[in-house]
Amino acid sequence: MFLKGKTALITGSTSGIGLAYAKLLASEGAAVMINGFGDAADIEKERAGLEAVSGAKALYSPADMMDGDAIAAMVAQCNAELGGPDILINNAGIQFVSPVEDFPTDKWNAIIAINLSSAFHTIRAAMPIMKAKKWGRIINTASAHSLTASPFKSAYVTAKHGLAGLVKTVALETATFGITANCISPGYVWTPLVEKQIPDTMKARGMTREQVINDVLLAGQPTKQFATAEQVAAIALFLCRDEASQITGTNISVDGGWTAQ
Repeated sequence: MFLKGKTALITGSTSGIGLAYAKLLASEGAAVMINGFGDAADIEKERAGLEAVSGAKALYSPADMMDGDAIAAMVAQCNAELGGPDILINNAGIQFVSPVEDFPTDKWNAIIAINLSSAFHTIRAAMPIMKAKKWGRIINTASAHSLTASPFKSAYVTAKHGLAGLVKTVALETATFGITANCISPGYVWTPLVEKQIPDTMKARGMTREQVINDVLLAGQPTKQFATAEQVAAIALFLCRDEASQITGTNISVDGGWTAQ
C-alpha cells in the first residue's frame, strides 16, 4: 500500500470515473475525500467502503464546484482533518450540447465554472500545502476534447482545452517542488451515465443498441471499445508513483486512438 500516509481529494467522485479513482487510491492506503452530488445513503455507503479498504479515514464534501469559496473551504477541511491533499484529482464535469448561436449563457457559465474554474480554485488552495511538503500530484480529468473538437460542444471543448493549458502552467511553476501536474484525457468511457443514453438514442435515431454503440458513441474510437473507469484510474495511480516523478505537464490519452486520427 504505497500511498499509506497520503491523502487524496477527488472532485466529482460519488460515481463513475471519480469513484473509480477514489477506490483505487484507497486500495493503496490513501485517505480520501470524495465530493459530488447523489443519494445521501449511497454516498455514505461508498465513503464507509473507502475506509474499510484503505484502513484510513474517508470524508465526503458536498461543496458546489460553481462556488470558489466553498471549494477553498473543502480544501481547508481536507487539510485540517486528513492532512492534505497530497493528491488532487479534478474530475467534476457537466455537459450540454447546442449550436453556438443558441447556446444558453447560463449553461456556458456553468460548464466553464464546473469543468475548468473549479480546477483553478482547488489547485490554488492546495498549492501551499503541497509546496510545504515538497510533494504533490495534480491530475485533471480532461477528455479527448482537450485535444480535438466536436460540433455543438463549444463550452465543453473550451473547458477541456483550458484544463490542458492549466496543467502545463502549473507543471512549470511547481517543477522544483516535487509536484507534478498532468491531464488524463479519456474518450468514451463505459459508465452508468453513458449506458443510460443508449435507449433514448435508439428511439431518436431508429437504431439498434449495437448500432448506437458502434456508429454513434464509438464512431470516433478506432478500437470500437469503451475505455473503463478502472483503466483511467490506473493511469492516475501510476502518476502517483515515484517512477512517474518526471512526468509533468503532459496530457495522456485513453481514447482508443480517437486523437491519433
